[in-house]
Amino acid sequence: MPFTAKSSAPAGDRDGRSAAEYAAAVHRLVARIPPGRAMTYGLIAEIVAETMHRGGPRQVGTVLSRSGGALPWWRVVNTRGAPPGPHAAAALAALRAEACPLTRDGTRVDLRRAVWFPELTGPAKPPGPAEPPGPPEVPGGPGGPRSRQIM
Repeated sequence: MPFTAKSSAPAGDRDGRSAAEYAAAVHRLVARIPPGRAMTYGLIAEIVAETMHRGGPRQVGTVLSRSGGALPWWRVVNTRGAPPGPHAAAALAALRAEACPLTRDGTRVDLRRAVWFPELTGPAKPPGPAEPPGPPEVPGGPGGPRSRQIM
């Protein structure tokens, strides 16, 4: 039996959705990431999987690597906020030009401040504060310092 290489692109699934449909869904989402914001490969994969019921971070990376630079690929980073290794310098330069929050050493995106979650309806919103204000703290009560946890 001859050896055949397997493609890392997602194949069709039970719903009849093709690799091209998966790639189109990734492209649509990445194209919506606003300047100065970022998403992780895993977050994109989770959002696309809500409707496509498949794919993962590696498949998102494969789709982006085959996009030919037509998308804002520099806005997609790994879970540590690092851009793709071979293209890190170009990605960081583009992120700086967009005033995307970076870590102190300037080598990664500060995801706590820069992560973007798409709205299910309507256009992308401009960057806002890192966290919306929570309920007032009442010592010892709900929302007080003992019940509040930072993730």
